[in-house]
Amino acid sequence: MNEIELKQIIIEELTKVAPGSNPSALSMDDNLRENLDIDSFDSLNFFIALCERMHIDIPEKDMGHLNTMNEILQYLLAVIA
Repeated sequence: MNEIELKQIIIEELTKVAPGSNPSALSMDDNLRENLDIDSFDSLNFFIALCERMHIDIPEKDMGHLNTMNEILQYLLAVIA
């Protein structure tokens, strides 16, 4: 899976937890929680959905450090490598 495909998956899952938002319009370094007005419950649901969709595990201790598209993307690239 390449970076473009991963970014599309992230955007799709963010759109599910923040309906009506446009995650693809954000920069790679924007704080997703702040810019999409995602609370901690929605954030957890987003990461759970990513884990289920990609068949990976993201420990809760790591989730709190993944705030931007770039951070999430780099993390996923490292996990699936």
